[in-house]
Amino acid sequence: MLRSLQIRNLAIIDELSLDWSTGFHVLTGETGAGKSILIDALGLVIGLRADATLVRSGAEKAEVSAEFSIADCADAAAWLADRDLSEGDDCTIRRVVHAEGRTRAFVNGSAVSATELRELGERLVEIFGQGESRSLLMADAQRRALDESGRYPELLAAVTGAARSVQQIDADIDSLRAAQSRDPAQLDYLRFQLQELDALAMTADELVELDAEHKRLANAGRLISEGDGAQQLLYGGEASIYDQLSRAISALHGLSPLHEGFAEAENLATSAQAQVREAADSLRRLIERLDLDPERLAEVESRLGAIHDLARKHRVRADELVERHAELRKELGGLEDAGTTLARLEALRETALKSYTAAAVALTAARQKAAGALAASVTERVRELGMPNAEFVIAVEATNRDKPTAQGADFVRFDFSANPGQPPRPLAKVASGGELSRISLALQVSLLSDEGAATMIFDEVDAGIGGVTADVVGQQLAALGSHRQVLCVTHLAQVAARGTEHYGIAKSVSGGTTRTGVTRLDRPARVAELSRMLGGDGSSGSTVTLAEELLGRAGL
Repeated sequence: MLRSLQIRNLAIIDELSLDWSTGFHVLTGETGAGKSILIDALGLVIGLRADATLVRSGAEKAEVSAEFSIADCADAAAWLADRDLSEGDDCTIRRVVHAEGRTRAFVNGSAVSATELRELGERLVEIFGQGESRSLLMADAQRRALDESGRYPELLAAVTGAARSVQQIDADIDSLRAAQSRDPAQLDYLRFQLQELDALAMTADELVELDAEHKRLANAGRLISEGDGAQQLLYGGEASIYDQLSRAISALHGLSPLHEGFAEAENLATSAQAQVREAADSLRRLIERLDLDPERLAEVESRLGAIHDLARKHRVRADELVERHAELRKELGGLEDAGTTLARLEALRETALKSYTAAAVALTAARQKAAGALAASVTERVRELGMPNAEFVIAVEATNRDKPTAQGADFVRFDFSANPGQPPRPLAKVASGGELSRISLALQVSLLSDEGAATMIFDEVDAGIGGVTADVVGQQLAALGSHRQVLCVTHLAQVAARGTEHYGIAKSVSGGTTRTGVTRLDRPARVAELSRMLGGDGSSGSTVTLAEELLGRAGL
């Protein structure tokens, strides 16, 4: 739920701060006052496209910040948690648009990409306007709306999983058939490559062992010479450390009776002498095992050279040659046994296709059942919106199940008729803009559930509606507001009177500069604004009486 919104230097808004609560909020004002700018601001914080022309003239950048409570939005909370962006039940989004077109976005203080912001935004806010109503003409949008009403996620998941299985098998079959069609010369070259690697017969740990042995053999002379010198320094040579320690121990032994502290030093020196002797003996045994073997060194270097030459030929690192050998063996084996492999894959495809078909049939049945219930609900609500003879029908038509898709094997189409005696026809062919707005609203009320974004914004979806129908629109939006936070930009007094909160938007000019202000209206101010919307001056007359009546009808 949106809790607060701060705007700076956006179009004709220099600075604005608004707090929001639950329920149905209406925003009204004269044409051009800046109502749409508020919707643009909310669009920015949920990741919609940023246009540099939105930056207020003369300003370097525009900035919009919004604070949301996600206590009632598990989907958004999970998204934040997955990215280590959680801050309890709070979510703060900040979007900055620079005059030169550059934009930046931050979620709980951390920078995010525009794509990430859209992913989060669609979990927090849904915006419905004339453009969104037009989206109802798209087949994908119609199918998604039906599936949302049916609430059968397990069936959708089963169809998606089965379709992906068939698609993967199809990809494997296509790959195998493409390989079978390769030039015979390419196949011969593959066999030649494999023969070279077979002849090399490199083992998994061989390279590490050869490198260690080469290092040892190549440096054997130095190891023996310098190792023997170190052994002589420790023990056996002139003035060796062992002999020097012996003299020190003897001196300390003579001093120990005179002072007890010298006894401890003697013991430590004796222990050091023993370790020196042990180190010298260890060096001697190691040097005795070392051997200068030029022939073995040549063998190792030759073997390493062969490995590295073949690795370069295959364009892999030397330590990847064993893996490359296995890949080529598998590739050749698959090609030589392509017939058997292809038959196995085709059998797997048949089984997978049966699974997909069964899942798709179950989904079709569920969609058809949901289509009847949703169509009846939308028809009832559209008739309440001033079209008493309207009929809304949802057709679910089966398509080719031999080409699985993640959406199933159905084509979903919304059909509509506004007039008696006229059969329903595809929505895209018969519905006007005003009718689409009403159908969109009726559909949203019918789809009402605890799922989805907690904040819904309606931008003049009541266009083309008036009279008694406008009051019904207000009632339906208020019904949405009892479950979700609803913000609505409207020109209809009947709709505005139903709001639990009413914001007045006004434009002013001072010092040659245009500014937009937003005020939360108390009851007297609401009466005046509703009177203006009804054609009055807001101070007296029948429009004031009607405004009072509208608020009274709404229980306000």
